[in-house]
Amino acid sequence: MPSRIGTLRETHLHAALKQHYAQPGDVLETPVDGFVADIRRGDALIEIQTGSFSALRRKLPQLIEHYQVLLVYPVAIERWLINEDAEGRRLTRRKSPRRGAWRDVFGELVSLAELAAHPNFALEVVLVKDEQVRRPAPPPKRRRRWRARQWHPVGRRLLSVEGAVRLIEPADYLSALPAGLAAPFTNRDLAQALHTPSWAAARITYCLRKMGAIVDVGRSKRSVLYALADGGPTPSRTD
Repeated sequence: MPSRIGTLRETHLHAALKQHYAQPGDVLETPVDGFVADIRRGDALIEIQTGSFSALRRKLPQLIEHYQVLLVYPVAIERWLINEDAEGRRLTRRKSPRRGAWRDVFGELVSLAELAAHPNFALEVVLVKDEQVRRPAPPPKRRRRWRARQWHPVGRRLLSVEGAVRLIEPADYLSALPAGLAAPFTNRDLAQALHTPSWAAARITYCLRKMGAIVDVGRSKRSVLYALADGGPTPSRTD
């Protein structure tokens, strides 16, 4: 059942994912306890978030006290960059060299990491191919020494859904840890194993610690040592 509540400023990507997840009998964009839920299916809610999780800090903690909530977050494993002029006419289209991975969600999850341990909360990272539409950036107000970005994103368009990773409890998030990781391990160990910047590894360990999947077990020089909360070996999944 469609509704216009909350759809006036809806992005293409959000609308497309909402249609992808909706099933017959679902109620879309419906009021629930003072908020607007993207999809309601009986006592279960599906929330699709294509931007920052910080916008959900008030909404989700209240909803999960009374409803089963599935939070859906898209990660682009393939992206095309579309440059348009100020009037929206296409100028160029090229493939981005960057390929996302489901672990990218940890960059947003820092805002809600504690919710992963709640029995009414689940997160689904949906792997997509999309287009990012960009238009000329407005000129800077003051002259800068560095070159200002020429283009800024104005929207994303869904091309296809390629898969999904559903995370139901804290132990599921441990699949972000690569096989063969030292035990205990530091942020530096994790960054090297994943070939990722140290700040990205720090986001993963922060979230895993907040949800209770890993624990602080001491120090090695100036680095914190982490181990699995249950003391078991690190998972072997590496995708």
